Amino acid sequence: MLKTYAAAFTAVMALAVTAPAQAQTNLKWGHAYETSEPFHTESVRAAQEIEKRTDGRYKITVFPASQLGKETDLNQGLTLGSVDMIVSGSSFAARAYPPIGVTYYPYVFRGPEHLIAYTKSDVFKDLAAGYEKASGHHILAVTYYGTRHTTANKPIKTCEDMQGLKIRVPDVPAYLAMPRACGANTAPIAFAEVYLALQNGTVDAQENPLTTIEAKKFFEVQKHIILTGHITDHVNTTIAGRRWAKLSDEDKKIFTEVTQEAAARATKIVQDREAALVQTFKDRGLTVEEVDKSAFEKVVRAKVPLEDFKYRQEDYDRIRAVQ
Repeated sequence: MLKTYAAAFTAVMALAVTAPAQAQTNLKWGHAYETSEPFHTESVRAAQEIEKRTDGRYKITVFPASQLGKETDLNQGLTLGSVDMIVSGSSFAARAYPPIGVTYYPYVFRGPEHLIAYTKSDVFKDLAAGYEKASGHHILAVTYYGTRHTTANKPIKTCEDMQGLKIRVPDVPAYLAMPRACGANTAPIAFAEVYLALQNGTVDAQENPLTTIEAKKFFEVQKHIILTGHITDHVNTTIAGRRWAKLSDEDKKIFTEVTQEAAARATKIVQDREAALVQTFKDRGLTVEEVDKSAFEKVVRAKVPLEDFKYRQEDYDRIRAVQ
């Protein structure tokens, strides 16, 4: 009998030693970007690093290319429980908390370095906290997505040159601001249909970062690239509030550090690609036109005031003051 008890005790102790200290938690991380883009590759790398640094307590599967739904669905999924982490723009975060959308107002940022400085500032902390209070979700990191420029089939040197131009723009108020202020006629054509719309003349122009112009081959059906630089675009890595609340302080630190490291790597990849693409487009025979961005900005501020978007002048001024 004693031998039986001893054997049972030994078996229990062996299980206790070999069993994990905590059961593994599986998380879903969704986004709308292609597998070749740094927003995906660095998310995958971050997911693996989180699993490593938490000793396997968290296993994160990244779902690219809208596999878990479009950006609207992903943002709603944080609340509904269908997704735990997402990469998505502040224009969607602004649907829960409008003030954070000021980061999409044309020319609020002087460039990617200014954007990066903003993410380390008190004004970013305040806007992120406002979003978290309104939505319940926590922004872990911010990645530079690219500076949005204009392509067209005619030369554009000034804001007035866009008068009457048929241009495809995403149906997001802040994206529409610059073209409409300059008198262009905007068309909210689905992104997947933009190439064909440019090719058949449904629209004469579009606007996107240089990396997107390259990836989607818009340069094949456009003759001019105008460096309007009207929006310094970015995406947020956001975790559902219900998940964030369950993390220990130690794990919150790990999730934050890892996603911010990933954001920094992806940001550099995008910056390096953009720098090389200007010459690449010139080599392909396109006209790449510099413009006076301050003149464009002046028109936008006069014709499309911040108040039209429920943005706060205070936030705008604080962002502009970031060095």
